[in-house]
Amino acid sequence: MDTLTALNSEALEGLRRLTALDTVRARIALAVDLGLLKPGERLPPTADVARALDVGEITVRRALTALCEEGVLVRRRGRSGGTMVADEPAIGKVAETAAYRTAAAEVHRLIDQRLLLECGLTHLAATAVTAERLAELKALVTEMDQAAGWADFHTCDERFHLALAAASGVESATAHYGPVLRRLYRYYLPYPLDYLRESNKEHAALVTALERGDAVEAVRVARAHVEVLHRTMFVGLLR
Repeated sequence: MDTLTALNSEALEGLRRLTALDTVRARIALAVDLGLLKPGERLPPTADVARALDVGEITVRRALTALCEEGVLVRRRGRSGGTMVADEPAIGKVAETAAYRTAAAEVHRLIDQRLLLECGLTHLAATAVTAERLAELKALVTEMDQAAGWADFHTCDERFHLALAAASGVESATAHYGPVLRRLYRYYLPYPLDYLRESNKEHAALVTALERGDAVEAVRVARAHVEVLHRTMFVGLLR
């Protein structure tokens, strides 16, 4: 087994050893550690967090309770209350974040896999996209612009990229692309909504290029959109 394979195996095993509860704790705690979730910031409703992180609502409730006990989050009552990041959150408190911190090689490999697939699918979509698919992609761009928070945005983002794969006209495209996208999403952390809306401008530019049938421009946008993840996902921010 070469070094890269060994690192990837260790990273995957580290995540597999975590319970669903611990993955939610780790992802939210790491977002707080990195300043992606700011002191005093309110978390989305439990159902939205569960959908974005692909876990059950009960798991999210238990994870948020644990993070409150650990000093990362607080619960406040009243009309302006809810679950939010503590004013002075405990940093580095959740040991389970180590499984994410040591997963850099796996995350970079998944980004590269996604890059290759998405660029190829985008090139095909530029010549095969239908009016119906274009309308779907435009509607998702609008929905992401109107998203109330990171959880809503993330759910739409997945739908957008799967719709892009389907727009390629290759029947098995989503079957090949979907698993890579979802494995990468296992490492997704909450991000500031302003940052996510900036990334949505790239979605809009991609749709415009597809509508014009401009394969070169569409692939350029898709490549930039995915390549930047090497720097903007937590593996880049940890540096």
